[in-house]
Amino acid sequence: MINACNDGTAAAPYLRLDINSGNLFGLPPESSGPIGDDLSKLRAAKAAGFVAVQGADPALARAAGLRHTAGGRVNTVAEALPAAEAAAAAGADCLTLHVGWGMEDDATIDALLIAILRAQEQTRMPTFVETHRATITQDIWRTVQMVRRFPDLRFNGDFSHWYTGLEMVYGDWAEKIAFLAPVFERVRFIHGRIGNPGCMQVDIDTAAEPEGRENRPHVGHFRELWTHSFVGFLRSAKPGDYLPFTPELLVPLYYYARLIRGADGQAREEGDRWQQALKYCTIAKECWAEAQRIVTAWVSAPAAADAAKMR
Repeated sequence: MINACNDGTAAAPYLRLDINSGNLFGLPPESSGPIGDDLSKLRAAKAAGFVAVQGADPALARAAGLRHTAGGRVNTVAEALPAAEAAAAAGADCLTLHVGWGMEDDATIDALLIAILRAQEQTRMPTFVETHRATITQDIWRTVQMVRRFPDLRFNGDFSHWYTGLEMVYGDWAEKIAFLAPVFERVRFIHGRIGNPGCMQVDIDTAAEPEGRENRPHVGHFRELWTHSFVGFLRSAKPGDYLPFTPELLVPLYYYARLIRGADGQAREEGDRWQQALKYCTIAKECWAEAQRIVTAWVSAPAAADAAKMR
């Protein structure tokens, strides 16, 4: 079983900061993000500290000194192995997948997941099923049932699809977080995007409002989601394992970035997706530090209890 991405070293498990091409290509003129041709933008991402890119040409990524991760969609059993083979042939570090359209019965879901897990083993390509609307993981109940049937399943946590699409704050938030524990234990890749209960991608710039958007509840909720995922990873991680955190803030064309009409009558993106990506990485590192603290305390507690018994 492939449990996580691994760099082949004896390094302590770590968080790797990657970026999706949506945060590099298609930025509006007012963005502070990289400019120039695609290679120049990728080199700028490398200079900013990102290690890998998802959604860019693999050859260009290599030329810029970046590693790359693959993404795709599997709708039928027959598509699983070719998707994994293509990612492996391109030298990708891992593959994230949208699976099905969300209308599949359990037998069809099971057949898809068996094919994906077999393809992963055959190609040795770490493959993570994405939590995404309009796929088999579009609701939390069915996703947890999948884990119970296929404990070897691993996920790309794109939690905005659940947070907004399922309006997770409508009801008992803590109960839902507890219910999702089996998923958090299996997250091995994260698409970084923060939404609120009504919109999947919102600006969190602290300068945007007097009280600071960073203090809004939805940002704290995503901190929880990411921290739980990091804890789940760290509790089973082995030397050389790493978890890619990949900001994925997408363009208005797909109705992700919101367009706000200014005083001049021109519609512009609500925020700067490049700056938001950098801020997400800061938040992710803070969540990682908190997860390390939690896991350290969890590991130390049994040892302390054993020592107390011996006294």
